[in-house]
Amino acid sequence: MTKPLRLHYAPDNASLIVRLALEELGVPYETVLVDRRTAAHYSPPFRAINLAGKIPALETPDGPIFETAAILLWLADAYKGLAPVPDTRERAAFVSWLFYLSNTMHANLRMTFYPDQYIAEIHRAALVVGVRKNLNTALALLDDLAGAGHTWINATTPSALDLYLGAMLRWMALYPKGDTAWFTLSDWPSLTILASKLDVRPSTAALRTAEGMAANPFTAPKPPTPPEGSAL
Repeated sequence: MTKPLRLHYAPDNASLIVRLALEELGVPYETVLVDRRTAAHYSPPFRAINLAGKIPALETPDGPIFETAAILLWLADAYKGLAPVPDTRERAAFVSWLFYLSNTMHANLRMTFYPDQYIAEIHRAALVVGVRKNLNTALALLDDLAGAGHTWINATTPSALDLYLGAMLRWMALYPKGDTAWFTLSDWPSLTILASKLDVRPSTAALRTAEGMAANPFTAPKPPTPPEGSAL
């Protein structure tokens, strides 16, 4: 009997995107808490799964996979969902935007969440200003994309892009605590629709239960109260 996939996660971390993907695909999986309160993501047992010490990681029959976009692409191809299949016209654009989310938008968000990891304190305010300018540019591009009628973003059923983007819309409204006034979801009408669709998905109901999230976690997010672990 093949072992189920094992998702190494922390509440309200990027692992939530993978959890949503697994739920959408209907794939059996187990979860392993990576407790950030004890810096478990830097521990030898977790680094044996992901040497980079980042959440999430997914144990698969092909070995462990890390980096959110890589996991999503592997799941989409392995289980034939959440993305245009290879050798179709839509695939190139989908992959381009998936890595735009990962390499541009998510990377910029990380700088606002953890500026101390990137620059000396004296320069952090300037970094955040520049990064948020980049994020507003990204939001404008993505709002146009989400309103363009593609089958692989903001369609009837979500793609991996929707799941990834929904999580980042949530985080922009919540983090860093007390410094989120720059972002208002309703400024972006197509992204608001995308988030509204995610709110009512069965996969989101499973996420809410597992990670202690309130109703409407994408359109009206609140800090989670997880049953185990910490989002910090």
